[in-house]
Amino acid sequence: MEESVIEKLRGLPVEKQQQVLEFVENLTAPVAPNKDDRSIWEVIREITADVPDEEWAKLPTDGAEQHDHYLYGSPKK
Repeated sequence: MEESVIEKLRGLPVEKQQQVLEFVENLTAPVAPNKDDRSIWEVIREITADVPDEEWAKLPTDGAEQHDHYLYGSPKK
């Protein structure tokens, strides 16, 4: 497999070889651990904190029951 990859790599223009190198370097780069200890609900509260009440009032209150209507335009049940 390695020989096949190298053979195909040699057939590429230099610009494409550079892209392959960057891709491989990205694959082998260490992944930084997530340091965020907040719960998903804390993150959601932070993201939505600045949304005015009048915007929340525009959202449907029956979204879970009528999701087919809101997603696909089906008649409400």
